[in-house]
Amino acid sequence: MHAAVIVFPGSNCDRDMAVAFERAGAKVSMVWHKDTQMPSDVDIIGVPGGFSFGDYLRCGAIAANSPICKSVISHANKGGYVLGICNGFQVLTETGLLPGVLLRNSGLKYVCKAIELKVENTETAFTSGYGHNSAITIPIAHHDGNYFADDATLDQLEGENRVAFRYVDNPNGSARDIAGILSENRRVLGMMPHPERMAEPLHGNSEGKAMFDSLVGQLANA
Repeated sequence: MHAAVIVFPGSNCDRDMAVAFERAGAKVSMVWHKDTQMPSDVDIIGVPGGFSFGDYLRCGAIAANSPICKSVISHANKGGYVLGICNGFQVLTETGLLPGVLLRNSGLKYVCKAIELKVENTETAFTSGYGHNSAITIPIAHHDGNYFADDATLDQLEGENRVAFRYVDNPNGSARDIAGILSENRRVLGMMPHPERMAEPLHGNSEGKAMFDSLVGQLANA
Protein backbone atom coordinates (compact mmCIF):
# COMPACT_ATOMS: atom_id res chain seq x y z
CA MET A 1 0.00 0.00 0.00
CA HIS A 2 1.45 3.33 -1.10
CA ALA A 3 0.68 6.63 0.64
CA ALA A 4 1.73 10.04 -0.62
CA VAL A 5 2.07 12.87 1.91
CA ILE A 6 2.02 16.39 0.51
CA VAL A 7 4.45 19.00 1.85
CA PHE A 8 3.56 22.69 1.69
CA PRO A 9 5.64 25.62 2.93
CA GLY A 10 4.52 25.80 6.57
CA SER A 11 3.52 22.14 6.93
CA ASN A 12 4.66 20.85 10.31
CA CYS A 13 2.89 17.52 10.63
CA ASP A 14 3.96 15.94 7.34
CA ARG A 15 6.65 13.78 8.96
CA ASP A 16 4.28 12.73 11.77
CA MET A 17 1.75 11.59 9.18
CA ALA A 18 4.39 9.77 7.14
CA VAL A 19 5.68 7.93 10.23
CA ALA A 20 2.14 6.89 11.20
CA PHE A 21 1.57 5.46 7.72
CA GLU A 22 4.95 3.71 7.74
CA ARG A 23 4.35 2.14 11.15
CA ALA A 24 1.06 0.79 9.82
CA GLY A 25 2.97 -0.89 6.98
CA ALA A 26 2.63 1.55 4.09
CA LYS A 27 5.24 2.69 1.64
CA VAL A 28 5.37 6.50 1.84
CA SER A 29 6.37 9.16 -0.67
CA MET A 30 6.74 12.82 0.25
CA VAL A 31 5.35 15.05 -2.52
CA TRP A 32 6.27 18.74 -2.81
CA HIS A 33 3.43 21.20 -3.42
CA LYS A 34 4.94 22.42 -6.70
CA ASP A 35 4.95 18.92 -8.21
CA THR A 36 2.19 18.34 -10.71
CA GLN A 37 1.83 14.55 -10.57
CA MET A 38 1.43 11.93 -7.86
CA PRO A 39 3.37 8.66 -8.04
CA SER A 40 1.43 6.40 -10.37
CA ASP A 41 0.68 3.67 -7.82
CA VAL A 42 -0.56 5.85 -4.94
CA ASP A 43 -3.49 4.43 -2.96
CA ILE A 44 -4.05 7.30 -0.54
CA ILE A 45 -3.01 10.93 -0.34
CA GLY A 46 -2.34 12.53 3.04
CA VAL A 47 -2.78 16.29 3.40
CA PRO A 48 -1.06 17.14 6.69
CA GLY A 49 -1.52 19.69 9.42
CA GLY A 50 0.48 22.83 9.91
CA PHE A 51 0.22 26.39 8.68
CA SER A 52 0.53 26.15 4.90
CA PHE A 53 1.68 29.46 3.43
CA GLY A 54 1.44 31.03 6.89
CA ASP A 55 -2.38 30.79 6.87
CA TYR A 56 -2.52 33.97 4.76
CA LEU A 57 -5.84 34.89 3.09
CA ARG A 58 -7.80 31.97 4.60
CA CYS A 59 -6.36 28.84 6.16
CA GLY A 60 -5.68 26.39 3.33
CA ALA A 61 -6.75 28.78 0.55
CA ILE A 62 -3.32 29.25 -1.04
CA ALA A 63 -2.36 25.58 -0.59
CA ALA A 64 -5.58 24.53 -2.32
CA ASN A 65 -4.36 26.34 -5.43
CA SER A 66 -0.92 24.70 -5.44
CA PRO A 67 -0.08 22.71 -8.59
CA ILE A 68 -0.23 19.36 -6.77
CA CYS A 69 -3.82 19.92 -5.65
CA LYS A 70 -5.09 19.34 -9.17
CA SER A 71 -3.74 15.81 -8.81
CA VAL A 72 -5.35 15.49 -5.37
CA ILE A 73 -8.72 16.47 -6.81
CA SER A 74 -8.27 14.12 -9.77
CA HIS A 75 -7.30 11.25 -7.45
CA ALA A 76 -10.40 11.84 -5.30
CA ASN A 77 -12.71 12.19 -8.29
CA LYS A 78 -11.50 8.81 -9.58
CA GLY A 79 -12.47 7.20 -6.26
CA GLY A 80 -9.07 7.41 -4.58
CA TYR A 81 -8.64 7.89 -0.85
CA VAL A 82 -7.62 11.22 0.72
CA LEU A 83 -7.01 12.01 4.39
CA GLY A 84 -6.81 15.66 5.46
CA ILE A 85 -5.88 16.47 9.06
CA CYS A 86 -6.21 19.93 10.62
CA ASN A 87 -4.77 22.29 7.99
CA GLY A 88 -5.33 19.40 5.57
CA PHE A 89 -9.05 19.50 6.40
CA GLN A 90 -9.02 23.23 5.68
CA VAL A 91 -7.32 22.57 2.34
CA LEU A 92 -9.91 19.93 1.40
CA THR A 93 -12.79 22.34 2.04
CA GLU A 94 -11.03 25.00 -0.03
CA THR A 95 -10.65 22.58 -2.96
CA GLY A 96 -14.35 21.71 -2.76
CA LEU A 97 -13.69 18.03 -2.06
CA LEU A 98 -15.51 18.45 1.25
CA PRO A 99 -18.35 20.89 2.04
CA GLY A 100 -18.29 23.69 4.57
CA VAL A 101 -15.51 25.85 5.93
CA LEU A 102 -13.30 26.11 9.02
CA LEU A 103 -13.70 29.44 10.83
CA ARG A 104 -11.85 31.10 13.71
CA ASN A 105 -12.41 29.28 17.01
CA SER A 106 -15.41 30.69 18.86
CA GLY A 107 -13.18 31.64 21.80
CA LEU A 108 -10.82 33.50 19.42
CA LYS A 109 -7.86 31.63 20.88
CA TYR A 110 -5.50 28.92 19.66
CA VAL A 111 -6.41 25.65 21.37
CA CYS A 112 -3.86 22.87 21.91
CA LYS A 113 -4.87 19.94 24.11
CA ALA A 114 -6.04 16.34 24.11
CA ILE A 115 -9.80 16.08 23.68
CA GLU A 116 -12.38 13.31 23.64
CA LEU A 117 -14.06 12.33 20.38
CA LYS A 118 -17.05 10.12 19.71
CA VAL A 119 -16.72 7.86 16.68
CA GLU A 120 -19.94 8.32 14.71
CA ASN A 121 -19.37 6.16 11.62
CA THR A 122 -17.30 2.97 11.67
CA GLU A 123 -18.31 1.79 8.20
CA THR A 124 -15.34 3.37 6.43
CA ALA A 125 -11.76 2.36 5.72
CA PHE A 126 -10.65 5.16 8.05
CA THR A 127 -12.75 4.22 11.06
CA SER A 128 -13.46 0.48 10.94
CA GLY A 129 -10.86 -0.11 13.65
CA TYR A 130 -13.08 1.63 16.19
CA GLY A 131 -16.32 0.61 17.84
CA HIS A 132 -19.46 2.58 17.00
CA ASN A 133 -19.98 5.45 19.46
CA SER A 134 -16.68 4.60 21.12
CA ALA A 135 -14.84 7.47 22.79
CA ILE A 136 -11.21 8.10 21.86
CA THR A 137 -8.75 10.73 23.03
CA ILE A 138 -6.93 12.63 20.27
CA PRO A 139 -5.10 15.99 20.44
CA ILE A 140 -6.15 19.19 18.70
CA ALA A 141 -3.93 22.16 17.84
CA HIS A 142 -5.70 24.88 15.87
CA HIS A 143 -6.86 28.46 15.77
CA ASP A 144 -9.38 28.01 12.96
CA GLY A 145 -11.15 24.73 13.67
CA ASN A 146 -14.72 25.95 13.98
CA TYR A 147 -16.56 23.88 11.36
CA PHE A 148 -19.41 25.76 9.68
CA ALA A 149 -21.91 24.89 6.95
CA ASP A 150 -25.47 25.98 6.26
CA ASP A 151 -28.32 23.98 7.78
CA ALA A 152 -29.12 22.21 4.51
CA THR A 153 -25.53 20.96 4.23
CA LEU A 154 -25.42 19.92 7.87
CA ASP A 155 -28.72 18.05 7.49
CA GLN A 156 -27.35 16.30 4.42
CA LEU A 157 -24.18 15.25 6.25
CA GLU A 158 -26.26 13.91 9.12
CA GLY A 159 -28.78 12.19 6.87
CA GLU A 160 -26.08 10.47 4.80
CA ASN A 161 -24.11 9.41 7.90
CA ARG A 162 -21.09 11.43 6.80
CA VAL A 163 -20.14 12.81 10.20
CA ALA A 164 -17.15 10.67 11.16
CA PHE A 165 -16.29 12.19 14.54
CA ARG A 166 -17.89 14.57 17.04
CA TYR A 167 -16.39 16.44 19.97
CA VAL A 168 -17.67 15.28 23.35
CA ASP A 169 -16.87 18.72 24.81
CA ASN A 170 -16.82 21.14 21.87
CA PRO A 171 -13.55 23.16 22.04
CA ASN A 172 -14.06 25.55 19.12
CA GLY A 173 -17.76 26.15 18.43
CA SER A 174 -18.07 23.72 15.51
CA ALA A 175 -21.61 23.26 14.26
CA ARG A 176 -23.27 20.20 15.79
CA ASP A 177 -19.97 19.34 17.53
CA ILE A 178 -18.54 18.09 14.23
CA ALA A 179 -14.84 17.15 14.35
CA GLY A 180 -14.56 15.26 11.05
CA ILE A 181 -16.61 14.63 7.91
CA LEU A 182 -16.63 12.28 4.94
CA SER A 183 -17.20 12.72 1.22
CA GLU A 184 -20.25 11.13 -0.40
CA ASN A 185 -18.30 7.99 -1.34
CA ARG A 186 -16.66 7.79 2.14
CA ARG A 187 -13.18 7.91 0.58
CA VAL A 188 -12.22 11.45 1.59
CA LEU A 189 -11.98 12.25 5.30
CA GLY A 190 -11.26 15.66 6.77
CA MET A 191 -10.80 16.07 10.52
CA MET A 192 -9.36 18.72 12.82
CA PRO A 193 -7.93 16.42 15.57
CA HIS A 194 -4.52 14.81 15.00
CA PRO A 195 -4.59 10.97 15.14
CA GLU A 196 -0.97 10.88 13.92
CA ARG A 197 0.09 12.57 17.18
CA MET A 198 -1.30 9.72 19.27
CA ALA A 199 -0.29 6.74 17.20
CA GLU A 200 2.31 5.00 19.39
CA PRO A 201 2.87 4.45 23.14
CA LEU A 202 5.63 7.06 23.37
CA HIS A 203 3.01 9.66 22.52
CA GLY A 204 1.29 8.80 25.80
CA ASN A 205 -1.71 7.35 23.97
CA SER A 206 -1.97 5.25 20.82
CA GLU A 207 -5.69 5.61 20.05
CA GLY A 208 -4.93 7.26 16.71
CA LYS A 209 -3.07 4.15 15.54
CA ALA A 210 -6.26 2.23 14.74
CA MET A 211 -7.08 4.70 11.97
CA PHE A 212 -3.81 4.12 10.12
CA ASP A 213 -3.84 0.36 10.75
CA SER A 214 -7.40 0.09 9.47
CA LEU A 215 -6.76 2.22 6.43
CA VAL A 216 -3.51 0.55 5.38
CA GLY A 217 -4.90 -2.93 6.05
CA GLN A 218 -8.05 -2.44 4.02
CA LEU A 219 -6.32 -0.81 1.07
CA ALA A 220 -3.53 -3.40 1.03
CA ASN A 221 -6.15 -6.17 0.80
CA ALA A 222 -8.40 -4.38 -1.70
